[in-house]
Amino acid sequence: VQLQASGGGLVQAGESLRLSCVASGRTFSTYALGWFRQAPGKEREFVAAINWSDGSTQYADSVKGRFTISRDNAKNTVYLQMNSLKPEDTAVYYCAAVIGTYSGSSRLNSQTYDSWGQGTQVTVSS
Repeated sequence: VQLQASGGGLVQAGESLRLSCVASGRTFSTYALGWFRQAPGKEREFVAAINWSDGSTQYADSVKGRFTISRDNAKNTVYLQMNSLKPEDTAVYYCAAVIGTYSGSSRLNSQTYDSWGQGTQVTVSS
């Protein structure tokens, strides 16, 4: 599956953005989807994940209560709604996908996923 992420931009602290990840090539119906981010000089880190089949979600502690991952079956798209953004959220955000249903630590591991989008830059100014 090919993934196309979009929606990044430059915002001020406290504002919101919604990232989108559209799939082409096949539908997401049997996939697990994840959002990761990578800030300059840092390793890629897990942000949020969702199983398309059952809608179960998982979040990094740093974004719980501020970010929401969701899916739109008709549009074959997964979203990341980001509210109350902080400067430390500044990073390139990547969507990722893998066939199957996952839970727990496997969803947090970037090596679980075998398809990646190109990334979209999110910059939060203070």
